[in-house]
Amino acid sequence: MAIQDAIQKLDPVSLVEKYGAPLYVYNAERIEFQYKRMLTAFKVPKIRINYACKALTNVNILRYLKQLGSGLDTVSIQEVHLGLHAGFAPQDIMYTPNCVSMEEITEAVQLGVKINIDNISILEQFGHLHPEIPVCIRVNPHIMAGGSSKISVGHIDSKFGISIHQIPHVVRVVKTTGINVEGLHMHTGSNILDAEVFLRGAEILLSAADNFKELSFIDFGSGFKVPYRESDISTDVEDLGEKLSKRFNDFCEKYGKELTLIFEPGKFLVSESGHFLVKTNVVKQTTSNVFIGVDSGLNHLIRPMFYNAHHEIFNVSNPNGKPRIYSIVGYICETDTFGVNRKLPEVREGDIIAFANAGAYCFSMASNYNSRFRPAEVLILNGEDHLIREREEMKDLLHHQVEIDSLKPAIAEKN
Repeated sequence: MAIQDAIQKLDPVSLVEKYGAPLYVYNAERIEFQYKRMLTAFKVPKIRINYACKALTNVNILRYLKQLGSGLDTVSIQEVHLGLHAGFAPQDIMYTPNCVSMEEITEAVQLGVKINIDNISILEQFGHLHPEIPVCIRVNPHIMAGGSSKISVGHIDSKFGISIHQIPHVVRVVKTTGINVEGLHMHTGSNILDAEVFLRGAEILLSAADNFKELSFIDFGSGFKVPYRESDISTDVEDLGEKLSKRFNDFCEKYGKELTLIFEPGKFLVSESGHFLVKTNVVKQTTSNVFIGVDSGLNHLIRPMFYNAHHEIFNVSNPNGKPRIYSIVGYICETDTFGVNRKLPEVREGDIIAFANAGAYCFSMASNYNSRFRPAEVLILNGEDHLIREREEMKDLLHHQVEIDSLKPAIAEKN
C-alpha cells in the first residue's frame, strides 16, 4: 500500500475533530497484513513471530497481536508485566534485557517467562542461582548492519550480546553450571535491506548452534526495513524467506531435530500502520524560509531529531492546494525540526498535517518535555475508530510529584 493511500483511508480531519490534536492513529488492518506476510514468507515446519513490543506498547496493540497468534519480545521487566496484563502466557514472552541487574532477571524468572542472556557474567551468575531454568543466549555476530550507527547493534563494539568469539567460554560456563541452553539469538540492527546480511548472520549463528545439543529454537531477531518514502525500497521478506528457509531446514535435518524458527519484528509489524496528526499553529515567513509551526515537537515524535529519520508529511486539510516549499517545526523550546524543504499543498494556519510511518518508536519514545501533555491514541479496527489512550491533562503531570509543606529558603532564616 502506498503511503499516500494509507493516510487517505483514515479520514484524518474527522478524527481530529472527534479526538483533538495531536493524535496518533493506528490501522489494525495493516498490522494484520504485515504479520501474515511474515508467517507465509518462511517455509519451515515450526515458526514463531514474537512482536518486539518496545516499538509500541499500548495494551490494545499487544492484545490484537496476541489474537493474531503472536508471541512477545520484551526488553524490560515493565514490558513483561504489560505483556502479562495483555493476556500473553508467560511461556510466550521472551525477556531480552541489556545491562540490567540480577534482581530484575530473577523477577522475570519468578514470572515464568523465557530468559535471554546477553553477557557471560550474568550467564554465570544465572547458572549458579537458577541451573534448572532453561535459557536462550544472545550472540553478537560482529556484523555491521542497520540504517545508522545508532541502530546497528551487532558490530564488534556493541554493548549487545556475547561475542561469537567467546562461544568457547560460554560452553565452559554451561558445562560447569549444568544450565540448559534452549535457544540461540541474534539481532544485528534495524532498517536492514539486504537479505544477505541475514544469511551471513544465519551461518554464524547456526555454526555456533553445533556447540549446544538441546536447542529447541533459534531466534534471528529482526531489523526489516519498511518504506519511509513514496516508491522507497524495503526488505524483500519473501526472498529472504525462500533463502533462509532452505538453509534452516537443511540445518535442522543435520541437527537431527525440528527447531522453531523465531523472528521478533517490531517496526515491520506496526510502523506503516501509524499516522501522527498535528494542527498548524503558525505559518512563519523569514528571510530565507517558510516555517510551518505545529502543535507538537520532539516530545511526541523524536525520531527525526534523534535518528535523522525521514517521515513523509502531508497536508490533509488542503490536499489540492498550490504546492509550496516549507520547513516543518515543533513548538518545543529546542531545535525540533520534522522536515526541511518539503513540498506540500499550501498550508494555512489551522490545517491538519499528517506524518506517515508513525506506528513504531514514536509514541513509545514520547515524553513530557516542556511540561507538555502526551497525545491521545486511536485504533482503527474493522472500519471503526476506538480511543485506546486518553490525552494527558495537568493532573497527570502532577500525579507523582510530592509537594513539601514548608519550602522556606535557608537564607530567609539568617535575615
